[in-house]
Amino acid sequence: MEGLQTQLCIIGHVVSDFTTKFGIPRQSGLCSSLKAQLVFHKPYSDPNAFRGIEEFSHLWVLWVFSESVGSGFSPTVRPPKLGGNVRIGVFATRSPFRANPIGLSCVKLERVIQTNDETVLEVTGADMMNGTPILDIKPYIPYADSIPDASGSFASQHSTDRLSVEFPEELLNKVPADKREALCEVLSLDPRPAYHDDEQRIYGFGFAGLEIKFRVRGNTLTVTDAQ
Repeated sequence: MEGLQTQLCIIGHVVSDFTTKFGIPRQSGLCSSLKAQLVFHKPYSDPNAFRGIEEFSHLWVLWVFSESVGSGFSPTVRPPKLGGNVRIGVFATRSPFRANPIGLSCVKLERVIQTNDETVLEVTGADMMNGTPILDIKPYIPYADSIPDASGSFASQHSTDRLSVEFPEELLNKVPADKREALCEVLSLDPRPAYHDDEQRIYGFGFAGLEIKFRVRGNTLTVTDAQ
């Protein structure tokens, strides 16, 4: 609408174990044991704003692709899911490189932590980097938000197969005990770009204060270092 001006504000941020984009699950909900916190800034942290939220099992989180801000608009992108060599329209993808860098994730609400003037939501299944700005949250409504017979184009080609993860005990012991299950689940999803298949290459990403290094050969991912 001509003349309409909309000003968005940041209402909070994400606290997660990922310090970079690499390694983050490609969609929310794929890693059910992956924990995160949604921390809200004043005045949006007022407990009254969250009254009744504990009655919902899942939430929609609208957030900012902060690492992509200023990248500019491109009408077509190359989805990694299609090997990185096929261009399709940006609005037919969930690429971060869009006119407004807004992300959308569905997370499971595990716990509401409230003090006199602050609210923190503990969630699982998040696919967001540490420090990600939050624009809004909305309750997930099962009868309206779930469409079992919906068509998902190329995104429906998601494989349920996961990699076998070999994590040497001496390296696994370096990971905090309460983070190990989530990390192994993240690794089983194969963090590499879909078009990478170099068995000699060592990959790495930050998780829970550690740099996790690994290689993939066939259907097996082997952790080579954690420090």
